[in-house]
Amino acid sequence: MSEERDMTPAVGTHGAPASWRRAVTDAAVAMSRRDWRDAAWSDIFRRDTRYLSDAPADPERVAEANRRGRGQAPEVVQGPMLNAPVWTWEVPVYFWTGGMAAGASFVAMACDLAGDDRAARLARRLVVGAVAASPPLLILDLGRPARFLNMLRIFKPRSPMSTGAWALTLFGGLATGAAGADLLQRRRAARALGAAAAVVGGYLGSYAGVLLASTAVPLWARSRLFLGPIFVSTAVLTGASATRLVLVAAGVPHGDPTRDALGRVESGAMAAEMVLTQVNSLRLGPLADTLHEGEGASWFRAAKGLARGGLALRLLGRRLGPAPHHVASGLFMASALCFRFAWVRAGRSSARDDEAVARMAHEPPIGR
Repeated sequence: MSEERDMTPAVGTHGAPASWRRAVTDAAVAMSRRDWRDAAWSDIFRRDTRYLSDAPADPERVAEANRRGRGQAPEVVQGPMLNAPVWTWEVPVYFWTGGMAAGASFVAMACDLAGDDRAARLARRLVVGAVAASPPLLILDLGRPARFLNMLRIFKPRSPMSTGAWALTLFGGLATGAAGADLLQRRRAARALGAAAAVVGGYLGSYAGVLLASTAVPLWARSRLFLGPIFVSTAVLTGASATRLVLVAAGVPHGDPTRDALGRVESGAMAAEMVLTQVNSLRLGPLADTLHEGEGASWFRAAKGLARGGLALRLLGRRLGPAPHHVASGLFMASALCFRFAWVRAGRSSARDDEAVARMAHEPPIGR
């Protein structure tokens, strides 16, 4: 090669940096920051750019170009195409405790609106207990506490991991402040902080589903329209069930309106979660095979069995007294935990399905 081509460097010395000097002394590079920091946002994405005004995009032509670019999936797929997630048991438990905290914040706000101050105070204490377990579980999975702190160093609105870490931190601060206001008998402050925590909890409850759906794992990515509602349903379920059991342990008598209302809420949330999962499974088609086979299959079967048992006890409990209702609440919470494990484990199996990964890269998203 060296005999045919002249490899002499055109500028400078081979292996050394080229000479360079500014055309104007102390001149700055347009749209960049000093000391090699990040550049500012490019003009090509601004609303006042001429790229968009001169040649407005035709949605149909863009969609057709995307379809042509995908091409056809290869007949023979040579993998591995995707690295499977390496999440351990801490992640689904973290999803479970975070969802429980979010659901309990909803319950606390509802109790405040209904005028049940005692139930609201107990629910806010439950929120603190549940959310306190979440950071240690997340840190255990990350390996080092510094990694969690690094996630709070910057805020990335487009990163579910970043927004989730910030939501967890903000939610924990608001929930702790609300519980502290209860101890100081500052009812108005407790209600305000509890309501703010419930607003943040709306994202925290669905964040796990959003995080999974933002990955390239076929099962999770193709379930993006349903994972958020599914995880919100289980968050409401666990929050209502845990609060109901706390009320029972605190001596709230049978027949109390809040206890009865929480029983109906947890049953409705459990039924909604099962319906959403089934509809999503039918919608996925062959991709749903990983829900019935592989690592997550046993967890899904256990979750469905516990859910059905809880619903049956809730229906029969009207004749058998309050004890079956308590057992049903425990079964619902166990079912929600199994569902968390099932989705995480099934995603690992889906990531190892090279054909599914290849099809997802060449086929348009479901529903489009």
